[in-house]
Amino acid sequence: PKPAHHPVVVATPSPPGGGSIARVAAMRRIFKSLARLRGGASRSGVPASKPGLSAARRMLHRSAATGLVRPFNRVHLDTKSASPTNTRSLFVQTKDTPNPKSLKFLPGRVVLEVGAMDFGDKDSASASPLAKKLFQIDGVVNVFFGNDFVSVTINDEERWFDIKPEIFATIMDFYQSGLPILANEEDLKDTAGTEILDTDDEVVALIKELIETRIRPAVQEDGGDIAYRGFEDGVVKVQLQGSCVGCPSSSVTLKMGIENMLKHYIPEVSAVEAIEPEGYESSLY
Repeated sequence: PKPAHHPVVVATPSPPGGGSIARVAAMRRIFKSLARLRGGASRSGVPASKPGLSAARRMLHRSAATGLVRPFNRVHLDTKSASPTNTRSLFVQTKDTPNPKSLKFLPGRVVLEVGAMDFGDKDSASASPLAKKLFQIDGVVNVFFGNDFVSVTINDEERWFDIKPEIFATIMDFYQSGLPILANEEDLKDTAGTEILDTDDEVVALIKELIETRIRPAVQEDGGDIAYRGFEDGVVKVQLQGSCVGCPSSSVTLKMGIENMLKHYIPEVSAVEAIEPEGYESSLY
């Protein structure tokens, strides 16, 4: 008979640093979630011993529960039974962005079916159970949802060592809960302004087309996004979102990348200006 499968965590250590109570608590939450999927856990948060669980794996569980394992750059949760139809898997990776205060988390599944959504405060995050949970983590100031990623921005890049494990645990707990990404599907409103309308002239239609097909996909690779906000007297107005907000290189991207592209293809464009978001209002676009 094939040996029974048990939850496995694959972890890549982050750089050494000091510990904290918050980090230890986040580690315990991760492994309690692992234990629930396996069917039980000890009172200390360490999964109860079962036949086939190696001594090395039990030691890893105990070390994490007591805070002896450093935060992960990636977490892989995988539980399988003998039945091929009963499989649950969660793999969370992180990707650096040009903004040192922002990280891109990829859970390995669809986050938003269409569009993207930006949350700049706790009030706007009430539309999403996941965003609401992430804002409960001390230091989180912005959450952004893309098609297959979640970007999280914090107030101090030096705090990533402590905050990253809590974000991992929150994302894992959310996807295990089975809750929808948005509390109400009516909150899905396309406000990108890139939809070509019958009233748009040829220049505006071309600007929207370039932003939607050439610019947005590139910006989303870095955990952010861009929305069209108007065209007047040769100036294209756009709004930066997600990891792009507050990024040291955003002005270079705006002028050298977006502006140069639009000016190259559309002679009527003379400049591109970014509109600063007021209070990071929640928007899907």
